[in-house]
Amino acid sequence: MLLGSTAAAAQQLPPPSDAPAAGSAQGDVSVTIYNNDVALVQDVRQLPLGKGQVRQNFPDVSAAIRPETVSLVVPDAAVVEQNFDYDLLSPSSLMEKAVGETITLVRTNPATGTESRDRAKVLAVNGGVVIEVNGHVEVLRDDGLPVRAVFDRVPDALRARPTLSVTLASNRVGTRPATLSYLSRGLGWRADCVALFDDQSGTADMQGWVTLRNISGTTFSNAKTLLVAGEVGSADDDNGNYTPRRRRVTRTTPGTETAAREQLGDFYLYPLTERTTIADKQTKQVSFLDAKGVAASSGYRFENAWLGSSDEPRSVQSVLRFSNSGAAGMGDALPAGVVRVYVRDARGQPQFIGENRIQHTPQGSTIALPTGDAFDVKIQPTTVSRVKQGDGRWRTAVRYKLTNARSRPATVELIQGGLDWGDVRVVEDSAKGERRNAGTYAWQVPVPANGSAVVSATFDTRY
Repeated sequence: MLLGSTAAAAQQLPPPSDAPAAGSAQGDVSVTIYNNDVALVQDVRQLPLGKGQVRQNFPDVSAAIRPETVSLVVPDAAVVEQNFDYDLLSPSSLMEKAVGETITLVRTNPATGTESRDRAKVLAVNGGVVIEVNGHVEVLRDDGLPVRAVFDRVPDALRARPTLSVTLASNRVGTRPATLSYLSRGLGWRADCVALFDDQSGTADMQGWVTLRNISGTTFSNAKTLLVAGEVGSADDDNGNYTPRRRRVTRTTPGTETAAREQLGDFYLYPLTERTTIADKQTKQVSFLDAKGVAASSGYRFENAWLGSSDEPRSVQSVLRFSNSGAAGMGDALPAGVVRVYVRDARGQPQFIGENRIQHTPQGSTIALPTGDAFDVKIQPTTVSRVKQGDGRWRTAVRYKLTNARSRPATVELIQGGLDWGDVRVVEDSAKGERRNAGTYAWQVPVPANGSAVVSATFDTRY
């Protein structure tokens, strides 16, 4: 389904229009936001231009613009030079630019209220302001005494707003559309899903939200907004983003269904159905998924490292399994994000039981989402023996003891990893398992209520 705003969010949206918001120099703005701190801004402004070489300013561009990506198309005009002025006007920048210049200090006598004015030369701004006034060198202190600095003018290098300055060679006089396009950092989005799981019915109600974030230093007014699920290639990947290491990995079996959603190359598109203003330093949420009765099940999983032994029983992972196929009740590709899982307690109140991250997931996939560690289902892996059979050959016996303190049976997906370290073969196992890939072997182990189960396996390793 297409991305749509909620009723609450819709009340805050401006009416559909190509007109910019009051006070903004932007024109008809379109913003395409990707997942990896990249956004494409396209801004069409009507410019009254003379003939010959003219200087044109474009205020209200992103403060996080990548100047080397700017493209400007103006009918009957060519770009001669462009500059991005991002040194913004502020009290501190104004004083820094005044070094070597003369300003006026206005002091107020706190006892009488009388004002005095003195001309002062700014000598330095290094952790404080050093001035020369009436033949003396002073430090302009910030001690609460009433004093203010008056500047004769605003330096040319300072701008009230981020501004792109362009020199154009115009062939004629007249107003015409100018299409400004550029890439920017500071704009991003993420997807968050909520799954309300009902173990009795084996279904989950899924709601998905997109959260827009703008820290670009600029508000984009009344913009057509398009979100792209997928990470586009970039020659500069040093975005300063920190990705924490995930201990519980979501396992996905990729699907083969085509989603009924617009695509751009190999990416899926999530357009907002209405224009919206993306204010600077703002987060905004809109809905993109609302699916009821999606087929789902809970289970357990434990993955043991090669030669992994434990002196004490370890908790298995709690896992929610569901599919985003059409037959399962969802029928849509899922963008990368976090899925949070809730279940109802005995009083019918939804309670949070865990969350994890999924990657961009094609429609028809099966997702096994770890939500936490089980309190009362545990496993103790033990390397029973490891005997050398000759040069580069070993025989290893492993025993896995599983216990279940729950009042109902549990099935644990037991995975032995690390089998791609040399040529490792399973020569004997007490339960029927399967080789998933070169590195893993898996068993589905039923563990009775208030009971235990044991799986034994022997591995032959050849280097």
